[in-house]
Amino acid sequence: MTDTNIRTYSNERTEEQTETETEETTRSEERERCPECGGRLITDDEHAETVCEDCGLVVEEDEIDRGPEWRAFDAAEKDEKSRVGAPTTNMMHDQGLSTNIGWQNKDAYGKSLSSRQRQKMQRLRTWNERFRTRDSKERNLKQALGEIDRMASALGLPENVRETASVIYRRALEEDLLPGRSIEGVATSSLYAAARQAGTPRSLDEISAVSRVDKMELTRTYRYIIRELGLEVKPADPEHYVPRFVSDLDLSDETERMARELLESARQEGVHSGKSPVGLAAAGVYAAALLTNEKVTQNEVSEVASISEVTIRNRYKELLEASDTAAPA
Repeated sequence: MTDTNIRTYSNERTEEQTETETEETTRSEERERCPECGGRLITDDEHAETVCEDCGLVVEEDEIDRGPEWRAFDAAEKDEKSRVGAPTTNMMHDQGLSTNIGWQNKDAYGKSLSSRQRQKMQRLRTWNERFRTRDSKERNLKQALGEIDRMASALGLPENVRETASVIYRRALEEDLLPGRSIEGVATSSLYAAARQAGTPRSLDEISAVSRVDKMELTRTYRYIIRELGLEVKPADPEHYVPRFVSDLDLSDETERMARELLESARQEGVHSGKSPVGLAAAGVYAAALLTNEKVTQNEVSEVASISEVTIRNRYKELLEASDTAAPA
């Protein structure tokens, strides 16, 4: 092919491309114009419609909003909220990164699946579950995290305690602390330590009541986990138990404030040293109820706090003596 032919062919290709681009531009402009009056079209995001700015004709409706569900008012807030997919969580053995096939035998439109499709979905669920837990450590972690979630729900512990307990158990698993100990024992100890670290402690009796291990194994495993992982867990503060006891007994805010004052006086006098924080908290609530003329019995307090009435009576007298306050007759 000669140079002249090459130039002619190149010019013809350029003209064809120009014509194509012109046609596409014309079609694009037509789409942006109202088919009735030729006015400019605007998109109404609030109503998911495309309307004419001049005559108000609705050209398109029920459009899909492909933007995020959140709003941001500056660049920093946008970067903070921007994400892809669901947030990760330590409460799942794979941190929520794998797929999950729902148990409902329905399609995307809510219609029930046929018998053959249900069998197919069941096989997919089985294989999906096998892929999610590929080795013994993942199966161990999945069982333990389920146990932590179950106990935390029974005890009414918040989400941050569950996350902390999951992290503690993961550390114990990574440092090979589980051989010779049960999964339930280490999971219960992790939850007990996490609750104390978060300032929402539960007594050993409360923890063992919802656990599948006895109190002796729980205390032994807890001490071992704390020592080996080097966790810093402060002694439980009796005041942390007061709001829960007051709420369960349906007492007033004044009683809660008085109980805190009694416990603070006892701390200054050194009465709390060597005493059970649960017993001190229960006695403080009982003494405060008497001082504020609210009707509550030692039996009711003992049931809520899971301690004996004898403990309440002994601690109650010590608290009153420490605060130099006499109980009303």
